Amino acid sequence: MVLFHGYLSTARVNWLAYGHAARLAERGRRVILPDLRAHGDSAKPHDPAAYPPDVLADDGFALLEHLGLTDYDLGGYSLGARTVLRMLVRGAKPGRAVVAGTGLEGVVEPSGSVEHFRRVLDGLGTFDRGSAEWKAERFLRSTGGDPVALRHLLDTFVGTPPEELSRVETPVLVLVGDRDDGQRGADRLAALLPHGEFREVPGDHMSAVADPALGTAIADYLTTS
Repeated sequence: MVLFHGYLSTARVNWLAYGHAARLAERGRRVILPDLRAHGDSAKPHDPAAYPPDVLADDGFALLEHLGLTDYDLGGYSLGARTVLRMLVRGAKPGRAVVAGTGLEGVVEPSGSVEHFRRVLDGLGTFDRGSAEWKAERFLRSTGGDPVALRHLLDTFVGTPPEELSRVETPVLVLVGDRDDGQRGADRLAALLPHGEFREVPGDHMSAVADPALGTAIADYLTTS
């Protein structure tokens, strides 16, 4: 199982800290946890040329090739989920996939989240305490993120048209927090995918990824025949 984390986060924060990777390993899965470009322990170049469109999907394919993976599943949270969908529409053939913390609107047109995070990265230190931007900045600082590299990465996000999603043959679990108002249309995303399944876990966008129910739902989906 290859798992991609969300924007501003790391593999350790999303998948190790709350026991999700361990839960999958307990079910007999080998779990591979890359840090996305510009995040965590991966390279954080400041050269804009290092950030062509859809580069995270490119990196995902390069990882599969480097490791020689042919029998595998894919999963991701938020940006990681959108990366999984980009790989699926570009021809990746995992046995199953899990896309968590994302909805149809953000997949088809990611400009809303791009503008939000541009405001965050361009205005560090200026936000009112408790605002959405302030919370994002606080999370960025907790993970030690590189604002320059992360801002360049925003220019790589591309949308995925509904007609491309409707051609994905891989079984996909769409998993979202029941109070995650920012990820509208997760149920419609599942309905659009030919073999999509929709499920909710407790929490909003930040708390759902910290709830053990997320890892349990992923493990149950992957281990149910």
